[in-house]
Amino acid sequence: MTFKFKTLTAVGAFALAAASPALAQTEIQWWHAMTGANNDVVVKLAEEFNASQKDYKVVVAYKGSYPDTLNAGIAAFRAGNAPHIMQVFEVGTATMMSAKGAIKPVADVMKDAGETFDPKSYLPAITGYYSTTKGEMLSFPFNSSSMVMWYNKDALKKAGLPETPPKTWPEAFEAARKLKAAGWDKCGISTAWTTWANIEQLGAWHNVPVGTKANGFDGFDTEFRINSDLFVKHLTNLANLQKEGVFSYSGRTNTGEGRFTSGECPLFLTSSAFFGNVKANAKFDWSNAPMPYYPDVAGAPQNSIIGGASLWVMGGKKADEYKGVAKFFTFLSDVDRQVKLHTESGYLPITKAAYEKVKASGFYKQNPYLETPLLELNNKEPTENSRGVRFGGLVQIRDIWSEEIEAALNGQKTPKAALDAANERGNQALRQFERTAK
Repeated sequence: MTFKFKTLTAVGAFALAAASPALAQTEIQWWHAMTGANNDVVVKLAEEFNASQKDYKVVVAYKGSYPDTLNAGIAAFRAGNAPHIMQVFEVGTATMMSAKGAIKPVADVMKDAGETFDPKSYLPAITGYYSTTKGEMLSFPFNSSSMVMWYNKDALKKAGLPETPPKTWPEAFEAARKLKAAGWDKCGISTAWTTWANIEQLGAWHNVPVGTKANGFDGFDTEFRINSDLFVKHLTNLANLQKEGVFSYSGRTNTGEGRFTSGECPLFLTSSAFFGNVKANAKFDWSNAPMPYYPDVAGAPQNSIIGGASLWVMGGKKADEYKGVAKFFTFLSDVDRQVKLHTESGYLPITKAAYEKVKASGFYKQNPYLETPLLELNNKEPTENSRGVRFGGLVQIRDIWSEEIEAALNGQKTPKAALDAANERGNQALRQFERTAK
């Protein structure tokens, strides 16, 4: 009997120990919007973090497109079951900032958890977008990118064009005409993300404001300026080239990117994060270059702005859960991990140390296309016109702008009338957002 009692006691003690909260892992929910190869990156990062320690477990969940993920996160917060980490694309920044209590600034998360965290160690062109005017980081940069011009070297050669890509918009338009004459009759040049390319990046690259109040950084009481001369001239050029069959509209988002990898569009402006798809699918010699600029605009080119997304920490969680989030962000910031992410995925390294390590290794000499967006972002010191855009409700406003751009490209409106309407309708949406944000 004595032996039996001791055995049961030992078993019972083991069972109690196994059930003890001290040994249980704290789960960290991470909602994201990555697909394909980028989804694999997210899953692998979580697996590597989970294997590196025993206290926390990051659980990833794909929630659809960027807008879908943002909407799902907001709905979940209202229902009281938001994730710990939510990936939000850059145009959702103002929406996240305005949601009182919905977020916990990443600077506070790291400080409270006692994790080493120096905002100055991150690339300023990236962190500036996700910080307050006082420099407090609100979210954690994750998959940052910028816009570049991808070009088909084989097509340029066949059309009798120099292998070096066009630098200005007039040169790009002329090259596109020659490409059409050489057999690319469906598309000489095109862009993805039509408002990002032809309004937001266009303004920053030429140091021309998209709106007042430093493009919304200095307050929600901002007004648009997208019907100024630069924007009207550019849309007029695109509309005329659309009629000629030289420019070919590829949609509001990035669904038309395959027109480049298939060889249909030899000049194509889209995200630098397109690298993975180009590398995997393009059956021709390719590279990328900085966005074209208008040489008659004083000071152009200025600097580009970032795209991609950052990781926001949601409010209302427990202290030990926030500690796990902080440790995960420290894990993501590791220099060697950032180097690997950058060189394999094409997304930008978020720290200065990672960028310098890649540069010192000579990697960019063999792979110059991965440095192009970094050179654009750091081309000149950002101004209040080129730091980025932070307009409330920009996700919905982009659709308004796209509608008007499409009307101009289809010949239903003049470019000036379309941009006047886009400006007015956008301002109405800003005022609505401002009322709800107060």
